[in-house]
This record gives sequence, structure tokens and C-alpha cells, in this order.
Amino acid sequence: MATTKEGGKSAGSQQKSGSGSGQGPAKRGFAAMDENQQREIASKGGQAAHQKGTAHEFDSEEARRAGQKGGEVVSRNREHMADIGRKGGESRQSASRAAQAERGAAERGTAEHKGNRQGGKEKE
Repeated sequence: MATTKEGGKSAGSQQKSGSGSGQGPAKRGFAAMDENQQREIASKGGQAAHQKGTAHEFDSEEARRAGQKGGEVVSRNREHMADIGRKGGESRQSASRAAQAERGAAERGTAEHKGNRQGGKEKE
């Protein structure tokens, strides 16, 4: 290959980079459209596929397999699973404490009407 005095490749062997800004090629076509235009076109394509009868629709078995596959992938991440378990334990523990507090308040409320817990007379 021919090289210039600076040690780089000649200009004829360089790849074109679109706009020349160094950010990669400029977006063209569908990618250059704003999100609303893209959505509108995609929606029309989906509607046409359903009308034609060629659109894919999940049946319950296929949806079950997809969910199972996703669950298997997520469960490989041990740190994520530990976080989920920790949050569940915290939630269960706080719910248990709240239930105990409610029961305690209810018992205290009925105890006032029945007398003290030792079975003696109430002080007036």
C-alpha cells in the first residue's frame, strides 16, 4: 500500500465516513425519521399483517416457553436473585411486624374493658 510521508495510508484507501464529522455515517431513511413517524409506519405494517393473516400471535404454550426462557436467563444472575430474595424477606418481615402491631393494639383495646391482665380489679 502507498503511504504518505506522515506514515498514514494514502487518501485513496481510506473509507468514507458519511458526513466526515467523525461520528460515523449520517442516518438515512427509516433511521433518520423521528420516533412518531417510525411508530406510525410500523403500526401500519402490523395492521396490514393482521389483515392479511400473516401476523404472528403467541398461543399460551409459546408464551409459557418464552417466559420460562426469560426466567432461566434472569436466574443465572446470582447477585440479582439475592437482591430479589432480600427484598422479599424485608417485605415479609415488615408485613409480619405490622400484623403483630395490629393484633397487639386490638388485644390492648379489649384488655381495658375486661380488667387488668392479672385478673384483679381495675383501679379507678
